[in-house]
Amino acid sequence: MKTDPPHILCVNPWIHDFAAFDFWAKPLGLLSIAAMLRQAGSRVSYLDCLDRFHPGEDRPAKILWDGRGPYGKSPLDFKTTISPYLPHGSVLPEIGQTFSRYGISPERFIRDLKELDRPDLILVTSVMTYWASGVAETISCIKTQFPDVPVVLGGIYATLCRDHALALSGADRVISGPGEPVIADIVREFTGVNMDIPMDPDDLDSWPFPALDLQNHMAYAPILTSRGCPFSCDYCASSFLEPGLRRRSPDHVFHEIQHWHESRGIQNFAFYDDALLVNGERYAFPLLEKIGSSGMDLMFHTPNALHIREIDETAARLMFRAGFKTIRLGLETTDFAGTRNHDAKVKKDEFSRAVRALKTAGFNRDQIGAYLLCGLPGQDLGDVKSSMELVREAGITPVLAYYTPIPHTPMWDQAVKEARFDIRLHPVLTNNTLFPCVESEEEVGRIHQLKTLL
Repeated sequence: MKTDPPHILCVNPWIHDFAAFDFWAKPLGLLSIAAMLRQAGSRVSYLDCLDRFHPGEDRPAKILWDGRGPYGKSPLDFKTTISPYLPHGSVLPEIGQTFSRYGISPERFIRDLKELDRPDLILVTSVMTYWASGVAETISCIKTQFPDVPVVLGGIYATLCRDHALALSGADRVISGPGEPVIADIVREFTGVNMDIPMDPDDLDSWPFPALDLQNHMAYAPILTSRGCPFSCDYCASSFLEPGLRRRSPDHVFHEIQHWHESRGIQNFAFYDDALLVNGERYAFPLLEKIGSSGMDLMFHTPNALHIREIDETAARLMFRAGFKTIRLGLETTDFAGTRNHDAKVKKDEFSRAVRALKTAGFNRDQIGAYLLCGLPGQDLGDVKSSMELVREAGITPVLAYYTPIPHTPMWDQAVKEARFDIRLHPVLTNNTLFPCVESEEEVGRIHQLKTLL
């Protein structure tokens, strides 16, 4: 058994998509594993193919007031990129938009790889299922430089599309499910080093803070106060990816926020939680009280949406005092009928109460948005338009969330049946830009018209 600490390279791959933007997006799972490995004595390197602040970039990155900003990009030919991963003779839908590689150039990535000492193990993460070709290109580049170093792929795509990843990603091993509980076994198998990683998978307070400091620059920090979600919406894979709900203590989360603010000057924080306000009296409220009383000048954002029924006057007041700036509500539709069955049901009076509480606390229209699902199988687009109008009448902003069919969700079989093309051939065909479950090009045109009403 080897005893020298291994050198482990962690890689965040390119995005291949029709559009992409850094909406507070970081590979939090990979950076969490990196922190555990570093704490256990490993030498950890990190390369981010999406690095907006790469020192080799020709021009400085654009940073918006909230830390977000555009990625660099280079155009790709959609059919040439995807065809090698499809069954022979597959017919692709006609695309009217440019397919691109988002992130640094391949030349810069290869140069970064060449400047590294040879790693003993390479960990690659994956996020959106329909970014699969970006994962494959990243691993292919890695293999040109380190052909004999094992590459282990994990993350959301690896979990939801395991068979596809096994066949076409180019990884030597594909890990499905959370990587933290198995990382010590992976290191031992591929490097021969028996590492002591002092963490309890069920006690999130025993985990080190994610290694966000491995980035070239921190414009914001993602924060996760819990893992999992208590709801099981038909279109969402959260309950498959993270069975059960595990929580961090308010003290542990507060100390992480304080750490990044004081050590790195971070002001903008994005909550990645699926259930931030659930059981708020025990978890979110004490955290928000600590933040509000700390004197720190902070700004918080909720890109994953808040559960509407959890927002009352107390929650709204605490969020406003803590410094929340971007509020997103998980409304999905204003069809409040009892027959609605694809998500966690929200009653009309709960929606009205939440909006009223947020406005009373001091939030303005531009800060509050309500996600509305669009492009679901069998959806009447007239209902989407009506929902947009009702959200505006409530004095907040409608935000269309375009449906992506996801394997292992209750809605997947229906999506496969009703899609205009075979979405099982490759994850890219589930891309919401293609509106796979909208029945005709005429209906897609109606959706584009709805966009103009936002």
